[in-house]
Amino acid sequence: MGAGPGDPELLTVKGYLALKGADVVFFDDLVSPEILDLLPERARCIYVGKPYQSAGVSQADIITQLIAAARGGHRVVRLKGGDPMVFGRSGEELEGLRAAGVAVDVIPGITAATGAAASTGITLTHRDYAAQVSFVTAAKRDGGLAEVRGLAGKGRTLVIYMGIARADALRDALQADGVAPSWPIAIVENATRANERVIITTVAGLADAVTRNVVRSPALFIVGEVVKTYSPAAISAEEVHHG
Repeated sequence: MGAGPGDPELLTVKGYLALKGADVVFFDDLVSPEILDLLPERARCIYVGKPYQSAGVSQADIITQLIAAARGGHRVVRLKGGDPMVFGRSGEELEGLRAAGVAVDVIPGITAATGAAASTGITLTHRDYAAQVSFVTAAKRDGGLAEVRGLAGKGRTLVIYMGIARADALRDALQADGVAPSWPIAIVENATRANERVIITTVAGLADAVTRNVVRSPALFIVGEVVKTYSPAAISAEEVHHG
């Protein structure tokens, strides 16, 4: 199940009902505390996160635990931040569970990119700026930098997930691909949450902006002219009500 980017009001109805009916919930680092607060008291919550550069639960162990919980007759929810089918390693877990004869349903969630677009007003596609959008995770399976060639530039929007620790390498890769040093980037930290923060920078200034502002996960980078549509002065519901 996808927990979305953090705001509990962005859960799907199907996801909310699944949480309310859960006996056991396995959750990771990107699930916000506000989502976990919705769980029924009877539910057993098991943390299976894999923090960057820290010891965490292995993927094989997560699958083993999921199988054991399901075979124990429990209603099990595997809760992931964003959408489980976007950089969530759901494919490995689905394969393991199905191979063990465990029936699985997938409940989608709002992925971080679309959540960030909605909360910042940065439209990922725009008739004046971009007719193409790409999502990429900064790291490949072997730990190397993901391929970004041809994904950023005029008429294109690139959204980079999990790029904080690789900001230097991403800056260099984008510039090596011919993207202008002045090309705009929005760093969105904690998208849709009460502590959301947006930092506007450029390709050349990306690594410095991450370091200077002590950017923390969860955060993503939106690369492209669509950053010009950022709306920092959004009117709150209370302001609208009082005119």
